[in-house]
Amino acid sequence: MRTIEITPRLLSGSLEIPPSKSVSHRAIIAAGLAKGESVISNVLMSQDMIATCEAMVALGAGISYQKELNGRFTLTIKGCDPLALTSETIQCNESGSTLRFIIPIVLLQPKRAIITGKGRLVTRPMKPYYDIFAEKGIQYEHLNKDQDLPLAVEGMLTPGVYQIDGGVSSQFITGLLFALPLLNGDSVIELTSTLESKPYIDITLDVLKSFGIVIINENGQRFVIKGNQVYTPSNYQVEGDFSQGAFWLVAGTIGKQMDCCDLNVASQQGDKVIVDILKEMGGDISIGADKLIVKKAETVGTIIDVSQCPDLVPILAVVGSLSKGTTTIINGERLRFKESDRLMATADVLNKLGGKVEETADGLVIHGVDRFTGGQVTSHNDHRIAMAVAIASICATGKIILDGAEAVNKSYPHFWEDFMVMGGEWIGLDLGK
Repeated sequence: MRTIEITPRLLSGSLEIPPSKSVSHRAIIAAGLAKGESVISNVLMSQDMIATCEAMVALGAGISYQKELNGRFTLTIKGCDPLALTSETIQCNESGSTLRFIIPIVLLQPKRAIITGKGRLVTRPMKPYYDIFAEKGIQYEHLNKDQDLPLAVEGMLTPGVYQIDGGVSSQFITGLLFALPLLNGDSVIELTSTLESKPYIDITLDVLKSFGIVIINENGQRFVIKGNQVYTPSNYQVEGDFSQGAFWLVAGTIGKQMDCCDLNVASQQGDKVIVDILKEMGGDISIGADKLIVKKAETVGTIIDVSQCPDLVPILAVVGSLSKGTTTIINGERLRFKESDRLMATADVLNKLGGKVEETADGLVIHGVDRFTGGQVTSHNDHRIAMAVAIASICATGKIILDGAEAVNKSYPHFWEDFMVMGGEWIGLDLGK
């Protein structure tokens, strides 16, 4: 475990926001299923992205990596032709996207496969797939009786109607959207409840379209999928990530001007709503030629429905803590099944830093304070908690000691370097751990 000491400093400057993790996963998988060679540019090789790349290689794709001067990667991907399991075990590490996207793709071929993972991924909800397995005659087995992973699966998907709960995670729907167009017949996905995290499905459909796959979307509740479709190769550039950009947008709001580059305000990403939320709270954000310009502002509390943007909660709780009045976060019950119980973890770290945060069943009630006090906290092995703590340090009166700072490697490996470039100060500590 890496422990660091953060000294409060204002952050300021111009930063190229990392590429979207959500888009990158989808583009890599689509390229891996294409008949031919695709080039995916502007990819950040985080632990999650490595997991998806290795999963596609296990299914027969070929991937070569070229590191660019800015530290990003360009991937040349030769698609699975044919799709064939080259390794019985697929390691998803701690990536929920990799796990849930890859399972239906594995079921396009007949060999037994073992899908496994690490950390809290082994207990992430998987019931929507188990229901489909039972209905479609797919054999599956928990190799560790006390948890969901490792999971052995054997059998093949067949065309037809797939009913699925839209309220657990959109990742299950995305997994089916990848696989069903390749079946020898037409299929329909019907949601049995209202779709949450709809923007993530919009991202999936947008990427699929770029690779030649056509899906008929009927109001986000029913998806009609023609069979015998073919993924076509594409040269695809991944856009900047609003999920990561949110940390820097808040840094500018509570501290000093930040210019956040490579954020597309016309993006399908649901987390672009961070701009609207901050403006509603009193934030000062303007659109430049190729960037968002955010200046320090006095913010006020509000009610925030995070059903469509759950990943924003840790950093929203930071800005809520430094706003006048009360900020209430609602409809975030799914956050209890992320890399950490993210509602508990967010409340824990901010309260230890001098905040006033109360947990509810599906969210947080946050009472504004003038500043954080500093103190010692843990990341709870959650990348978004670690980054939220870093941004909170801007408005702390004392130093912050953070255990588990390496959690950022899951999505943003060079976060601490960017933090220093923007004016942050931290040192590693040897606590004999």
